[in-house]
Amino acid sequence: MSELSDHKKIVGAMLPTVQPSSTKRRGLVFAQKRVHARTVVQAVGVFLLFVVGLAWLQFSTPHLVGNDGYYHIKMAYLLRTEGLRPAFIWLPLTVLNANQFVDHHYLFHVLLMPFTFGDLRLGAKWGSVFMAALAGVALWWVLRRRRVPWATLWALGFFVVSDAFLYRMSMPRAQSLSLFFLLVAVAWLLDGHYRRLALVGFLYVWAYNAFPLLIVLTGAYGVATLLAEGRFEWRPLAYSLLGIAAGLVINPYFPQNVLFLVHHIAPKLSTPTEIAVGNEWYPYKTDQLVRNMAPAMVLLALGWLAQVAFGVRQRTESLFFTLCVLLFGMMVLQSRRFVEYAPPFVLLFAAYHLGPLLRKTASRRSNMLSVALLLAGLVAGGFYTLPRAQAAVQRSAPSERYQAAATWLAKNTPPQSRVFQTDWDDFPRLFFYNHHNTYLVGLDPVFLERANPGLYKVWVDITEGRNETPGLVIRTFFGAEYVFTDHRHAAFLRVAADDPYLKEVYRDDFAVIFAVTFP
Repeated sequence: MSELSDHKKIVGAMLPTVQPSSTKRRGLVFAQKRVHARTVVQAVGVFLLFVVGLAWLQFSTPHLVGNDGYYHIKMAYLLRTEGLRPAFIWLPLTVLNANQFVDHHYLFHVLLMPFTFGDLRLGAKWGSVFMAALAGVALWWVLRRRRVPWATLWALGFFVVSDAFLYRMSMPRAQSLSLFFLLVAVAWLLDGHYRRLALVGFLYVWAYNAFPLLIVLTGAYGVATLLAEGRFEWRPLAYSLLGIAAGLVINPYFPQNVLFLVHHIAPKLSTPTEIAVGNEWYPYKTDQLVRNMAPAMVLLALGWLAQVAFGVRQRTESLFFTLCVLLFGMMVLQSRRFVEYAPPFVLLFAAYHLGPLLRKTASRRSNMLSVALLLAGLVAGGFYTLPRAQAAVQRSAPSERYQAAATWLAKNTPPQSRVFQTDWDDFPRLFFYNHHNTYLVGLDPVFLERANPGLYKVWVDITEGRNETPGLVIRTFFGAEYVFTDHRHAAFLRVAADDPYLKEVYRDDFAVIFAVTFP
């Protein structure tokens, strides 16, 4: 009996500990679900805030911001209507001819497909808002994961740091998606989810040719660990390279996509001023850089003050954000296109160092003071940045600039007849309104120069009015039956007026079209 009694006592002693343990586990799971649900609700709320702000900026003009958006939304439309890999026949004399074409924005175009129902211009504008808002949420997510106080307020600095940055984010181009990938990579990198960087690398390759920036980012983290901890953390870099390699090889355009990288990027890295590429590849003038990034520079100075003067400990994360600011800062000094990356990383740097400092020095009474200071900074910065960004957006060229001329070509020329343009950056608008014709050069003049340097030089001479009989050369060497130009090419128009091989067949306030004839 004593043994049975002892056994009952043991069982009885065990029961009170088992039941509460199970209850606690259920309570913990429920609490975690509540936290996740609350986080999702917060993320949706932040996303909607960004959508409202970006839509206000985007729809301050009825036109698309920049030129290339016309090409991107048309490609997304063709992917939806003609298949996920339509034959690209529109630039036959360039490295983007039908046999070599690589859609180096493929994933970006796929993501734009839902926005191609109805008015393509309206769809492009909403697509731009959507993807830039995703980048804004990713910025908030990084701040939240780093436990930066008042992360939402800091994230709204997205609208304050730089008017040039906001202008770039308003373009229907892949830079907002590129920033999203980089910020997601930062979040996973600092959380130690290194394997996930392979997925980022893979998708980044499919979306945009800026994917080497992921290597820069993970390399900077490795250097930060070396300086802070005396060891080089190689895994993020390794997983990123693995994902990038997989994205290049497991690709609908492999192996042409690897060769295309050489055509597209190498000329900019070596001699970026020999060929007249887009303005975004050239550096800012100093005064223009200061005006465009004044709030970011103020934040950078305050972040340095918090890091150095107030003795913020040099942890790996702190050094990582510092290296990112230095690297992207050097990039934007070399090329203005990197203004789409430098300001948000300055914001991360400043928030990471100033946020904890404010929390540390704030008492319960002064918490509201800290929030008030942040709000005051947002308002003051917004008064400087937003009107400048809106003015830049409102200066966008009219969407209908070449609509009538492109429509005339579509209605009055044979299918796939070649059009000789006097400007390479006229292609996106012409292609948007008219994929009935083919064109000489587009998206980047390098694409013609790399395919045929001799033809490129002849094209430049003709567009600048240095050839007395351009019509004969255009028909003989370029196989073009029509010439499209605008009124800014005065030298070419003077020569064309006296050329017996060119006959003017169309003219409006924006463009002139010639037919190439033989007298």
